Amino acid sequence: MIDLKYSLVIEATEDPTFFTFYSPDLEGFTGVGNSVEDCLYKAKWGIEEHVALLKEHKLPIPKTNSNPTITIKNAKKLAVVS
Repeated sequence: MIDLKYSLVIEATEDPTFFTFYSPDLEGFTGVGNSVEDCLYKAKWGIEEHVALLKEHKLPIPKTNSNPTITIKNAKKLAVVS
């Protein structure tokens, strides 16, 4: 079982060794990893660090998600602007 306090979205990129992740429950929390497993590991510890920083700066901390989800999907392609 993966013990996360907030939901997590992991996005695959065109590079098979590069993934991004963020939490829709925790504003400003993002990261990158080299695999899905790497993202899960980094997110678990990164969320704790992010919440600690919010506390340190006396910023509001969102309530933990009682049923957090992990979503793995392809990243949206950005439109080319000319």
